[in-house]
Amino acid sequence: MANAIHWFEIPSKNFDRACAFYSRIMEWDIQKINHENGIKYGFLPIGTQDEVGGAIVHGQGFAPSGKGSLVYLNAGPDLSVALSKVEKAGGKILTPKTSIGENGYMAQFIDTEGNRVALHSMK
Repeated sequence: MANAIHWFEIPSKNFDRACAFYSRIMEWDIQKINHENGIKYGFLPIGTQDEVGGAIVHGQGFAPSGKGSLVYLNAGPDLSVALSKVEKAGGKILTPKTSIGENGYMAQFIDTEGNRVALHSMK
């Protein structure tokens, strides 16, 4: 069965700042492009075409928000590593690492742009 989610976008007010934030906390190599449609994309790493992909975006029609849909990022084996970097990188922790039973652990933060985002790991 295919994933219910195929693609997500995290809006930014300051594209370079947002890319630096996620690169720092998640240790990602973010590939930046300026698309001909006037939108900047910072592509997040994916393993294969069958996996969920996403990007940090900047352009007309994109507005960061602390309300609405919540994206859970894969924080690897233990989300404590990424979460420990959130405030040093300019974000704010909303919900500390919290058990969600057999489904692992989650935490929520506000990024440098004002987006509410979550982390998930199994330990």
